[in-house]
Amino acid sequence: MGRGVPEMTKFAIPTPLGICVRTSEGYWQKLIIKHPDIAALEAKVIETLTQPDEIRQSNCDPNIILFYLTLRTKRWVVVVVRRLNGDGFVITAYQTDAIKEGDTIWRK
Repeated sequence: MGRGVPEMTKFAIPTPLGICVRTSEGYWQKLIIKHPDIAALEAKVIETLTQPDEIRQSNCDPNIILFYLTLRTKRWVVVVVRRLNGDGFVITAYQTDAIKEGDTIWRK
């Protein structure tokens, strides 16, 4: 049986939490279909992971981490990451006008 073609890594970004956050090209394409405005903000998504203003842990799931970067007053890019076995994987990324509840675990 064949194993199929492995997914190409879009990026693997080290974060201030000491975890590396990854996404594949295929998953990135699905993400930007759901959030088309993020396609033009790819550099900001990477900056959000490497140099966030704030990182919060989800109140609902301790393995979900939200990285925030200010775009302008009351406007942020948020990258939602699932932490698994010491690595992180992008779940979604979008623009928001409010920071979600959750425990702040890192701040610039």
